Amino acid sequence: MAHSPQYFDLITMGRIGVDLYPLETGVPLSRVETFGKFLGGSAANVAVAAARMGRSTALITRTGDDPFGTFLHEALKGFGVDDRWVTPVAAYPTPVTFCEIFPPDDFPLYFYRRPKAPDLEIRADELDLTAVRAAGIFWITGTGLSEEPSRSATLAALEARDRSGTTVFDLDWRPMFWRDPDQARPYYREALRHATVAVGNLDECEVATGVREPEACAEALLAAGVELAVVKQGPRGVLAVHRDGTRAEVPPVPVEVVNGLGAGDAFGGSLCHGLLSGWDLEKTMRHANAAGALVASRLACSSAMPTGPEVADLLARAASPDAADLPSQS
Repeated sequence: MAHSPQYFDLITMGRIGVDLYPLETGVPLSRVETFGKFLGGSAANVAVAAARMGRSTALITRTGDDPFGTFLHEALKGFGVDDRWVTPVAAYPTPVTFCEIFPPDDFPLYFYRRPKAPDLEIRADELDLTAVRAAGIFWITGTGLSEEPSRSATLAALEARDRSGTTVFDLDWRPMFWRDPDQARPYYREALRHATVAVGNLDECEVATGVREPEACAEALLAAGVELAVVKQGPRGVLAVHRDGTRAEVPPVPVEVVNGLGAGDAFGGSLCHGLLSGWDLEKTMRHANAAGALVASRLACSSAMPTGPEVADLLARAASPDAADLPSQS
């Protein structure tokens, strides 16, 4: 399908940065000597993940006016993500994030986003609202609501889109970006009024809704205004409930976990691909689970995002009798 310059299958808005991941597993950060440098940030990773599925994607964000910002532009272009709305902010450095890698389930993150991350400097009057309205899917994150002017810009984009097409709210709860959950809840409620899909794990759903049990989370998200609630339950897989009564609960895909970071972003990119493809809910969730599992079995986030054939291959292998011997990750 030919696209006009303003049309994208997916536009994401939010966090970007440089991930510095240890090239040594099971070693405390204080003793790590070698790191790999990768594109990072949830909104950026989701755009990359969908691009790897063949979707036209673009990102709205800000970097520092520095060499790391240049690296991020080059990385986005290399992954096929349109960077026309990725612009520099001279006042703040490009954020850097370190992690520690202790498989299968301990991956501490250390965010260097002070005094302020440039991706929180997105302003409402800078937005291309025509493009936001036209996109097949528009994706925003909870982090984008944590500070001004990004908060007002995010809400302005949601209001302008006015629930046209599919609008995804990635609950994306990062406690270090807020004083406490009570500060976040009013803005989460407002975003949910404008979104058609909400995606989050149990911690994130609890911040958004005040409840934690998966079925209750899904019902509360639907009551808050969305049409589809996607509740990620870790080792129990994922629960998806649509307002029309359709539901799917699928188990995680067995993999040998290397680094669980980025699995949720791969899930998000694949979710967008499934929604754009018109797949039924169960197929969409199984595909998204498998995409997340593939990233969990690899070191990096952005460069680890799988293609459609890779996901299909993992699903086929997971259905074989030998798959039960592997630990699982969702």
